[in-house]
Amino acid sequence: MAEHFDTVDDYIAAQPGDVQTILHEIRRRALAAVPGAADRISYGIPTITLDGHYVVYFAAWKHHVSVYPVPDGGEDFEREIALFRSAKGTLKFPLGKPIPYELIEKVATLLAERERQRGY
Repeated sequence: MAEHFDTVDDYIAAQPGDVQTILHEIRRRALAAVPGAADRISYGIPTITLDGHYVVYFAAWKHHVSVYPVPDGGEDFEREIALFRSAKGTLKFPLGKPIPYELIEKVATLLAERERQRGY
């Protein structure tokens, strides 16, 4: 049975030390990219929220960290994410390689803009 986490801090603390560092930085940058954001656990993984609505999820796996969903961002953005796209709505960043934190910030920003346009 999968572990249950009550908080994002609990989730991060349960990961290996090197992965904790990556998750802390993803969390920090995503929160900074979405003014007024908060975080919580949803579907068992960390989630950045805006006004109670889910914006971006991130998770640690054995060989990578993932960010979900993938926003629309035009042709230039699609070229930026092409190396990391795993599925239509998933970006995978291999552990042991530099994590493109600026790209994750851009993802969070685009997703937050989408939520704001929905009028929530």
